[in-house]
Amino acid sequence: MKWLRNLLDSVGDQFEKRKTLKKFWPIYEAADNILFTPTITTKSAPHIRDSLDMKRVMILVVIAIVPCYIFGILNLGFQTSLAEGVTRTWSQILLFGLKIIAPIILITFIAGAVWEILFAVVRKHEINEGFLVTCALIPLIVPPEIPLWQVFVATSFGIVIGKEIFGGVGMNIFNPALVARAFLFFAYPASISGDRVWISATDGYSGATALAVSTSESAENAVTLLNQFQQFDYSWWNMFWGWIPGSIGETSAAMILIGAIILMYTKIGSWRIMTGSVIGLVLTALLTNLFSPISTNTMLTLPPHYHLVMGGFLFGTVFMATDPVSAAQTNRGRWIYGFMIGFLTVIIRSINPAYPEGTMLAILLMNAFAPLIDYFIVQTNIKKRLARYAQ
Repeated sequence: MKWLRNLLDSVGDQFEKRKTLKKFWPIYEAADNILFTPTITTKSAPHIRDSLDMKRVMILVVIAIVPCYIFGILNLGFQTSLAEGVTRTWSQILLFGLKIIAPIILITFIAGAVWEILFAVVRKHEINEGFLVTCALIPLIVPPEIPLWQVFVATSFGIVIGKEIFGGVGMNIFNPALVARAFLFFAYPASISGDRVWISATDGYSGATALAVSTSESAENAVTLLNQFQQFDYSWWNMFWGWIPGSIGETSAAMILIGAIILMYTKIGSWRIMTGSVIGLVLTALLTNLFSPISTNTMLTLPPHYHLVMGGFLFGTVFMATDPVSAAQTNRGRWIYGFMIGFLTVIIRSINPAYPEGTMLAILLMNAFAPLIDYFIVQTNIKKRLARYAQ
C-alpha cells in the first residue's frame, strides 16, 4: 500500500499549494483518514496517549450493528416469502432481502455524505466520521418498503437539523438517527407506523406489529391477544429471535444483545445506561401490571419480559441511548438517564394508544435532559467535597 500512500501525499500537496483546491481539503482529508490511520498528533497540552481515535470508535460501532444487518436482511426475505407463499432457499432469501435494503443504505449514505461534505467545505474543517454511524443506523430503524425519497429527506433532516446546526459532531444534543426517525413519524406517519410498517414488495401484503396487536381492546390480556394472533407468530421466543415484522434492524433481540456485548466489551457503549434502561422498563412494567385490573387498557397487562422483545426498545437502548455525545456523561447520571428511558418507554406505550412504541420519544426527551442531569450530579459532588474539606 506504499504506492497509495505516496499517491495521496502527492495529491495532498496540491490541495495545500493551490488556492483553488484548498476549499476542498476536507474531501481529501476524509479519504486519507478512511484509508490510513491519521498521522496528526496534538501539538499543545494536554497530551493523552490513547490508540482509540474517532475512526476506530466508529468502526467498532459499525461492527456491533453488523449482526442486526445480516438478520434484518434474512428476516426481510423470509417474511416476504411467507407473504407471497413462495418457498426460497436461504441464499435466495438473503439475496432477496439484500435487493430491498441495499437501495435504502445507498440513499442514506449519499444524503449523509452530501451534507457532511457541504458543511465541511463551507466551515473549512475536516469531515467527521460521525455521519457514517448515523447513516448506518437509519436503514435499521425504518420499514423495508419506505419510499426512497423519504429516506433521503429524513436523512438530510437528521444530519442537518439533528447535528450540523448545533456545530457538527460532538455538539449535537439529540441523536441524529433518532431525529431522522422522528421526522418520518411526524411528517409521514402512514409510512412509518400502523399496519403498513411491513408491506410485501410485490402484493401490498401488510400486517400489524406486535405492539399494535397489544393495544387492541378485544381481550383482557395483551399476551392472550399475541398468542391468538394468526397472521404472525408472536410468541415470546419467536419475538426474541426476531422472525416477526417490524423495522429492519429492530426485531431480533438476540442480534441486538450480540451488539451490546461488543459495545460493552470495547467500552464504547455504557453498560450503566443499558442496565439502567432495562431496570427502568422492568420496574415500570411491573407497576403498570398492578393497575391492569382497574383499567380496560390491555397494554397495562403486558409483562416486562414482553416489553423487552417488542418494538425498538432494545435497539434504541443499545445503539441510540448510549450515544456518547447526546447521553449523560457522569456515571451516576448514566444510571438516572437510562432508568428514565426505560420508565418513559413503558409510560408512553401504555398511556398513548396513538403511539405504542415509546422508545424513540423516551430517548429524545432524555437527550434534552442529559445535560441537566449531569449538572446536578456535578453540583452534588462539589457540595460533598466542600463539606468534607470544611470538616
